Amino acid sequence: MAISKTNIQAIRNVLHTDMQRRIFKQYNEQCNPETTYKNTRPTDEDYDRTQSALNNSINQVNNMRDINELLVEYCDLYTSYDNLIVATVDGTLNYVIGLLVEHCKIMDKAA
Repeated sequence: MAISKTNIQAIRNVLHTDMQRRIFKQYNEQCNPETTYKNTRPTDEDYDRTQSALNNSINQVNNMRDINELLVEYCDLYTSYDNLIVATVDGTLNYVIGLLVEHCKIMDKAA
């Protein structure tokens, strides 16, 4: 499914925000000394590389198929059962619509 340039940029923005939050949460959980061994904890450089790779991947997204492939690639960021369905085409579409709706709610409250 082709997506207009304006819409794809809006989708990229909400994907970036959501996935960046998930990576930060995962990084913090993995850095917790109470839950991980010191030699398995990620470094700041690991985090920076992950963020750079995510940015590059999101900037390559142009259609729903690309978004689905991105979500499959980063499936470890989605931990609950409901979030696991993002790997399906319908799940990807619902995920993206949900992100856009949430963004609209935030923008409405700010206005």
